Amino acid sequence: MSNSLTAFSSANLPSVQSLSASLRSLQTGSASGGSIILKMDKTGHWVFGADQTEVEDDSRWAINPFSFVHGYIAWGNGEVLGENMTNISNPLPELEPAPSGAAKGWEKQVGLSIKCMSGEDAGMEARFSATSVGGKKAVQELAVAIAAQVDADPTRPVPVVELSNEHYQHKQYGKIFAPIFNIVDWANMEGETTPQPLEDVAEDEAPADEAPRTRRRRRVA
Repeated sequence: MSNSLTAFSSANLPSVQSLSASLRSLQTGSASGGSIILKMDKTGHWVFGADQTEVEDDSRWAINPFSFVHGYIAWGNGEVLGENMTNISNPLPELEPAPSGAAKGWEKQVGLSIKCMSGEDAGMEARFSATSVGGKKAVQELAVAIAAQVDADPTRPVPVVELSNEHYQHKQYGKIFAPIFNIVDWANMEGETTPQPLEDVAEDEAPADEAPRTRRRRRVA
């Protein structure tokens, strides 16, 4: 993997060794960087941006282990009325009364920053946030996995993931989809992943006459 695709800025970051306790706090405790919003829509597709562009199949993404945040968000009529987020190394922020018009008041939210490593979106950074039970569970499980990795090998704290989903049947709302971050590798902060054995590289090489990959379809927002 190219270093330029996955390297995260190390400026003003705490030590990798300080990650573990903070990340584990999401397991029982519970604004990320990146201006592009990555989310899972109601049909189980991962999409990003204002035009709801679908994520490429089999694309790989790097999670910035220092980007985990928690806090609160207030929604009203499909728009954000207020948001108060902080790094997970800090206590949950104190809140004023919820903004007028907030349908559910303040809702607890977790989030992180993610960077595409492969395909036509390589190098793009995005923000993923979740208030749903399934979304928060996915972020919490990812945080705990990073904490365990940091304890075992602090030199490679960056999870490389493929984006997937799971679903269950709700009595009132029907099929409900939830995000999954499938960890397929670990990288250091410079983007260097685990070296791949030569025999695996040979098996992964596509035949010369393989048809070009079809461009993903665009979704209407």
